[in-house]
Amino acid sequence: MEWPVAATRFASAAGTKLPSMAGDPSSVLMALGLDREAEQLYFRLAPVSGHTLVGVARLVQERPDRLLRALAPLQERGLVTFAGERVVVPPLAEVVSELVLRESRQAATSAARLGELAGAVPHLVAAATRPDEADLSDIRPLDGELSAGGDPLELLHLMLRTSRGDMLWLRPDAWAMPRESKVSTILSEAMAMGRRSRAIYPVRALTEAPEALRTRASLGERVRVMSEVPTRMFILGDTHAVLPEPIGFADSPRVHVRQRSVVAALTLWFELLWSRAAPVPELESGGGRPEERQFLLEQLMAGATDEVIARKLGIGLRTVRRRISSLMSELGVDTRFQAGVEAVRRGWL
Repeated sequence: MEWPVAATRFASAAGTKLPSMAGDPSSVLMALGLDREAEQLYFRLAPVSGHTLVGVARLVQERPDRLLRALAPLQERGLVTFAGERVVVPPLAEVVSELVLRESRQAATSAARLGELAGAVPHLVAAATRPDEADLSDIRPLDGELSAGGDPLELLHLMLRTSRGDMLWLRPDAWAMPRESKVSTILSEAMAMGRRSRAIYPVRALTEAPEALRTRASLGERVRVMSEVPTRMFILGDTHAVLPEPIGFADSPRVHVRQRSVVAALTLWFELLWSRAAPVPELESGGGRPEERQFLLEQLMAGATDEVIARKLGIGLRTVRRRISSLMSELGVDTRFQAGVEAVRRGWL
């Protein structure tokens, strides 16, 4: 970028109006929008920087009031400032550097604002995508609400009393919540009345919260695990679904949906995840500590590194390598590829 062109942009960013010129400006100051008279004044002031306005006026042989008016264009560009009654003339490089910084900040702010506006466009278009009222014969609101606060346990009690059918849960981190034991009590009461429960956990729960999984399984809940569970959610029968807004791990605000078609769509999504999740036979049989055998085999077949497996399980790298080595010994193989082949042969995968 040519120096005069850059300075012209900086002057524009500072809110100055540049004079019309037949050709390129002949100096940096003229590129910043100053005329020849203001440029000459700047160079007359530079050697006397730090004096009072009255003193400077005397040195440059101007009346103080006329000098103050003449300083206005220099002040606008930061070429002259006042420290109390003293006139300060910063170095020219410092002034241009400040203009560069101001320009970059304005550009960043504009870019962020444009990004926000661009993100709003799809929502604006979606809100306007509706049929004309003249084309509609029946208009009713969707059944549900977005809410925050209240007593979640009381809400769960109420939904259980007003619903029938299976209880479906996505539980990415629920075992760490303080009310987990109370939720298990509610679940136990519902299952005692003949209701069934299924839950999907992230595979790291096998190491982080084996007792919580064992407790739920002991109540009769069917448990499966997968690498990652994308959000909290629970569905009660075909009439209630609750999930965070936005999707994720927040507890509030939450969307409570009772619209049957939406509940059905969320149920279909849960069933898809359930089909991809891995069962934990040790929990279903009421046995000991859950193993990650199937998960490890799936990860080995997918070519995942030990580091990736450790991160997904939430355990140390050495522990992962030790368990993989033990699994290979159990299968009687020497390589990871052979482990996959043997696992398929035995029906483990």
